[in-house]
Amino acid sequence: MASSSDGSVSVHISVGEAEGDVPVRVSLELVSELLMDSPSSPTSSGYARERGSSSATTEIEQEITRIEIDDTAHSTSDSHRPSKRHLDEDDASISWRKRKKHFFILSHSGKPIYSRYGDEHKLAGFSATLQAIVSFVENGGDSVKLVRAGKHQVVFLVKGPIYLVCISCTEEPYDSLRGQLELIYGQMLVMLTKSINRCFEKNPKFDMIPLLGGTEVVFSSLIHSFSWNPATFLHAYTCLPLAYATRQAAGAILQDVADSGVLFATLMCRHKVISLVGAQKTSLHPDDMLLLANFVTSSESFRTSESFSPVCLPSYNPSAFLYAYIHYFDADTYLILLTTSSDSFYHLKDCRIRIEMVLLKSNVLSEVQRSLLDGGMHVEDLPLIPLSGPSHLGQHRLRSDSPERFEEPNSEIGGPAGLWHFIYRSMYLDQYVSSEFPSSMNTPQQQKRLYRAYQKLFVSMHDKVIGPCKTQFRRDENCVLLCWVTQDFELYAAFDPLADKAVAIKTCNRVCQWVKDVENEIFLLGAIPFSW
Repeated sequence: MASSSDGSVSVHISVGEAEGDVPVRVSLELVSELLMDSPSSPTSSGYARERGSSSATTEIEQEITRIEIDDTAHSTSDSHRPSKRHLDEDDASISWRKRKKHFFILSHSGKPIYSRYGDEHKLAGFSATLQAIVSFVENGGDSVKLVRAGKHQVVFLVKGPIYLVCISCTEEPYDSLRGQLELIYGQMLVMLTKSINRCFEKNPKFDMIPLLGGTEVVFSSLIHSFSWNPATFLHAYTCLPLAYATRQAAGAILQDVADSGVLFATLMCRHKVISLVGAQKTSLHPDDMLLLANFVTSSESFRTSESFSPVCLPSYNPSAFLYAYIHYFDADTYLILLTTSSDSFYHLKDCRIRIEMVLLKSNVLSEVQRSLLDGGMHVEDLPLIPLSGPSHLGQHRLRSDSPERFEEPNSEIGGPAGLWHFIYRSMYLDQYVSSEFPSSMNTPQQQKRLYRAYQKLFVSMHDKVIGPCKTQFRRDENCVLLCWVTQDFELYAAFDPLADKAVAIKTCNRVCQWVKDVENEIFLLGAIPFSW
């Protein structure tokens, strides 16, 4: 990045589908200052057809019923808390400029809509600068994707009249940051639908902030999940570990409800699925599940009373609302029933009563609480499986190409062979299981660092230019990472930085066998694969 006498700054901008970066000179005084000062380190359109119809849509102000969310009273049972928004900051604040990761939503006229940090109204000038960058490139017949300036990346996502921007010096890959912007946009659609575009068609200077007032905690919670929830980059969901019979009991009553006119019925515990049932020929996309669960768990009002709220599922139909009946059975477990009918509240209430009776009679709710106390899979419990014995994985066996003299050392950190953590994703089910962190990795900083390492590994494994890859082994001063991708599953494992490669490979084979042996307890089997 270089400055000139006319106040402009030279940066590298990736535009369109070009493989390389194209140097472009633009006026970016505020962006330049930010980068240089930062440290290096219920009425709805209805569903007339299967996926809905917005043909009867009226003004967006009339069709959206905003859910009031108490930001100050926000609480969550999860250990992860959304970041504070620091409303006293603006683009002139040194503390604001030193933030490592900013997210912005603005309109094509430059009006601010949302900022992760600071007061949107005080950031009007900065938003106008971001809008000018997009317009500058568009006037040249192209679209802006990425601006690189030193250790900073400025990632742009243009969705019609809505612009989303991330400014980051966290060294996360471009694909990861763009995926996070896609999820933020999807979260906005959950509350407003894509019909918001019509307001901008009528008035380019339309102010969206009043429509989103009070929902800042929803965006903050989602952004915070980028640092701890693998679902945000795996595009898969995870289940609460339960005995097969317990999950079947929950699924049976949900299926009865789905047969009575409910489009989707899902029983959740925090961000994990207990059971999920869809009406015939319908399926719920993992990203929609993530956004819907975040919307529900971020709202204190949903916890205190049964609710009936219009919601949009972006992957299902981004232009129309469904209606969600939401009820918490306890502090962690809640039910979501989705329907296409706006007058189904009492029917869904009756369905909930039937479901609750079965859940109590079959002890499902008590088993859920027991599972929460026990936690998930612990690497310390990895069974000693003889690799020469029979395997359910068939041909899937990662070769170590090592002599038999290697022995598994006993590690004081994590599990066998220095195994710290793993994530296993079933390709067919679009579900994943993630082990619990060992006691040696109990700080948020350690866990965040590992998740970001997983993100980089995931992007590199699925790189369309050099990949896709089947295996990767990486070693640095922090840890050893091993990734293995087959047609049936993906495995991401982290080891002690001194772990032996051959032994780590053997350990990964054991992890895959372990997951296969307990799949009835950790996966929702029989789920329909997603093809969106």
